[in-house]
Amino acid sequence: MDSSVIQRKKVAVIGGGLVGSLQACFLAKRNFQIDVYEAREDTRVANFTRGRSINLALSHRGRQALKAVGLEDQIVSQGIPMRARMIHSLSGKKSTIPYGTKSQYILSVSRENLNKDLLTAAEKYPNVKMHFNHRLLKCNPEERMITVLGSDKVPKDVTCDLIVGCDGAYSTVRSHLMKKPRFDYSQQYIPHGYMELTIPPKNGDYAMEPNYLHIWPRNTFMMIALPNMNKSFTCTLFMPFEEFEKLLTSNDVVDFFQKYFPDAIPLIGEKLLVQDFFLLPAQPMISVKCSSFHFKSHCVLLGDAAHAIVPFFGQGMNAGFEDCLVFDELMDKFNNDLSLCLPAFSRLRIPDDHAISDLSMYNYIEVTFSRIRYHEAVQRWHWQKKVINKGLFFLGSLIAISSTYLLMHYMSPRPFLRLRRPWNWIAHFWNTTCFPTKAMDSLEQISNLISR
Repeated sequence: MDSSVIQRKKVAVIGGGLVGSLQACFLAKRNFQIDVYEAREDTRVANFTRGRSINLALSHRGRQALKAVGLEDQIVSQGIPMRARMIHSLSGKKSTIPYGTKSQYILSVSRENLNKDLLTAAEKYPNVKMHFNHRLLKCNPEERMITVLGSDKVPKDVTCDLIVGCDGAYSTVRSHLMKKPRFDYSQQYIPHGYMELTIPPKNGDYAMEPNYLHIWPRNTFMMIALPNMNKSFTCTLFMPFEEFEKLLTSNDVVDFFQKYFPDAIPLIGEKLLVQDFFLLPAQPMISVKCSSFHFKSHCVLLGDAAHAIVPFFGQGMNAGFEDCLVFDELMDKFNNDLSLCLPAFSRLRIPDDHAISDLSMYNYIEVTFSRIRYHEAVQRWHWQKKVINKGLFFLGSLIAISSTYLLMHYMSPRPFLRLRRPWNWIAHFWNTTCFPTKAMDSLEQISNLISR
């Protein structure tokens, strides 16, 4: 495609969060004119009202996307490697579960700082313009037009060649696509909510071992903690809303933690614990699936706008970053032809991004440290479940045969020679066909994660 045509292409990116600002960097490299519309104010402004510090887990997938725009080294230098999970039992005993080999780890990164770095990186391109405090009112993909409302409170119509919806789980862009024929959409709130807490530094250092994802599993609820660069930990308590609603007073909170997280109280401190707990209500968690991710060559959805997932073990951001990387790879493949790129993006990413909804409940090692496609990992998981079911059926059959053999052996002075040694059959079958070692390793990992 002629470069002068590319330069005339105008793209409106809706949402200046993590995925939106990263996508702006990718598209800016292609000489498109990029306008990013963000409903919130600029997070980099000194007087910006900040909430709690939120940390995210950056995995191999996310790093590959950052590398493609030259930001990997910068972001990695600001992250803290987490090489294993540290499990905190109710008794206070701690045990570790590595993520993989010694060279494999995920990074704990500050969401706020990451977003700032991505915004700054996008703004360095002369063909990118940021519009903060601009809320999307209407989106008309058919006419390639959006209507935004800025701080002057005057609606403004903007025409463009491509609308990129990166406006999160409650996407306004997606809500307009839902009005189009054959657009499928589903959402599900899970019974659990989440709440952010803080473990402050102790004597100027980390209060716990820093290079771990700390986990307190407690049946129907759990707490995790990720390390921060300032020596603190950001904790997240996941719990059914009905349990949160029972904790109405300071004493209720302290008694609850004394019962279920006794080792966390001296780490957090009773005063800070109560203060953080009642600072904000527990937040809901939603899972969103839709299809397709595009409308003609005019509009495309990326990140949570296309596939919001529950945040267990943090693949949401990484999946969104990989959306940007895959989209960029397709633009290379189709020489910036949006009419070919957008349908291919939907075909390629829908099975993967739908599958991550299932994989997000357990930190599947093959997915975390590679770029194996998500739906392929789910297929492997289903195959492994079949292996388990067949193995249990066969084992049950052998037990029944063995019981019959023992009964016949007891009743008859001359037992059947062919049933003389049934356990040899079990050993032979086990070693040759039923449970390959690699499959057993994967199954053990999944079982451990699910049980925790």
